[in-house]
Amino acid sequence: MALAKKLGVATKAGEITSRSPRQIAWMRFKRNKVGMVAAWVSIIILMLSLFAPLVCKVLGINPDELNLDLIDSSGIPTLPNGGISLEHPLGLTPGIGRDLLANLLYGSRISFTVAILTTSMTLFIGLIVGIVGGYFRGRIDDYLGRFTDFLLAFPAFFMIVALSDPMVARIQDIGLAQGNSARIVFLIFFLSFFGWPGFSRLVRSQVLSLRERDFVTAAQAMGASRRRIIFKELMPNLWAPVIVVVSLSLPGYLAAEAVFSFLGIGIQAPATTWGILLDNSRRFVTVYPNFFLIVAGSLVLVVLAFNLVGDALRDALDPRSER
Repeated sequence: MALAKKLGVATKAGEITSRSPRQIAWMRFKRNKVGMVAAWVSIIILMLSLFAPLVCKVLGINPDELNLDLIDSSGIPTLPNGGISLEHPLGLTPGIGRDLLANLLYGSRISFTVAILTTSMTLFIGLIVGIVGGYFRGRIDDYLGRFTDFLLAFPAFFMIVALSDPMVARIQDIGLAQGNSARIVFLIFFLSFFGWPGFSRLVRSQVLSLRERDFVTAAQAMGASRRRIIFKELMPNLWAPVIVVVSLSLPGYLAAEAVFSFLGIGIQAPATTWGILLDNSRRFVTVYPNFFLIVAGSLVLVVLAFNLVGDALRDALDPRSER
């Protein structure tokens, strides 16, 4: 009985019911209390971001409304605690007097859009390159490996900083996007371009290991096509590292967008992102620290929650983990 439970096998009335690897992983994940709390926090934040207009309407707050009568000549809110009240749950932004909660919710939509699309493109490209290189090996793997090494040798951060203005101008000239939309396209493209090589290396190593397993050898001996082996034998066994990479890459790209917007090479005002809010908050940090603490704390909370979910998933999907 004890051995059955340890192996993830349910026993009831003398019957033994086997559990699939997914069920075992979910059972292990539920036992991680920190991971469960972080997962709920991540889901709530994503839902608040997705339904930001509805949330703002219910709370009666407007991200574009200027409460100039509630700030003094230096731009500091005249109300106590930065204007925190029932009408403005997190207070007002200094300088223009907009509702801080509404700006955080609407700003998160752009930040999450960049992070989610970048993560998706990174995984898509890295998955294809990793599978092709790991399965076919030989010259194909050599060419892909050298190209991957070439990209990994580039200082991605400095390349994005240096190419920001000319590439955004080029995107606008060809009519692909204008204004901040062009900057969003630029960030998604270049973050994905420099992000996929690391993931492809992980996928390649997994495919090289899976390629020598008995079930792949058996499929080849039965005359299965390469397409069937890749999609039916290899792909289902790659979902575990993919899920972990998604949960860890998303907060990384979220923070990257905030950094580039903070440096002035990402999204520009009058649009709002967490990086722009953080850049504005540093100007008033000595006289109005609440603004900086709320914005920085929100970013830290989101990144920490997603990272904890990624750690919990890694523990749940690793059969050698003790947790």
